[in-house]
Amino acid sequence: MRTSVRRATGTGFAALLLAAGAAGCGKGEESPDLAPAAAVAKAAKNSEDITSLRYRMTGRAPEEGRIEADARMRMKPTVALSMKMTALDQGPDGTAEIRLVDKALYIGGGAEAAKEMDGKSWIKFDLSGTDAEQELNQPGGASQADKNPATESTFLTGAKDVKRVGGETVDGVDTTRYTGTLTLDDLRESLKDEDEETRERREKSIEQYEQMGVDKLTMDMWIDGDDRTKQFRMQGAADKGPLDLTVTFLGINEPVDVAAPPAEDTMDLAEMLEEAAQG
Repeated sequence: MRTSVRRATGTGFAALLLAAGAAGCGKGEESPDLAPAAAVAKAAKNSEDITSLRYRMTGRAPEEGRIEADARMRMKPTVALSMKMTALDQGPDGTAEIRLVDKALYIGGGAEAAKEMDGKSWIKFDLSGTDAEQELNQPGGASQADKNPATESTFLTGAKDVKRVGGETVDGVDTTRYTGTLTLDDLRESLKDEDEETRERREKSIEQYEQMGVDKLTMDMWIDGDDRTKQFRMQGAADKGPLDLTVTFLGINEPVDVAAPPAEDTMDLAEMLEEAAQG
């Protein structure tokens, strides 16, 4: 099971750390009279009222290589996540399902994991009593910053070279595409006029890029007729490979219910470690 769990865990946390963008599902083109910087700022502002979202992610992640994922996420009143992700370059062990519910993180490796885990295909990480559990429902907490895809989309407001590329259709929706480049120093400078909660939330995401070895990002934003981001792309060079992720948003503020996997199909990590220590 060690290989399957390691790969599933790595795939799962890569998804949680690298999901990016803000959600939108409106119709029609974004307001053409807005200057590029103003249009991006308005879409970023509109991301603040998102309580749940549904999205699709494709591209390349450092170490993982090519990935595909579909996810549903709730930020309020409690945090919950359901994501199915495949690392296309890792073969049978590259598929994982991630669920975050009731202060516990579950990672499922399917049939491949079950072969090495006494027929059980899920592993449970109990967050209760940990720093992650304490931060889950704090607006500026690290856990929420890690998992809320709306955070990274706002970073394009820190680019000094934002420009309008033109109109494009994304998933059947008319949008206007904007692009820009920025360094992590640019990101931090853009936070100086933000409120404390926003600064803390975005600073956590900046730290993630530092840990990956990314110091410069190229960002694209597709804004729909409701002045919301319909699609988002981030590109950068990391220490362990290229980062190039595109997130397409399929719905916002819809009901999101996530159920824990059946107990009989789940192995608790804490119990595994306790048994190993006793052995």
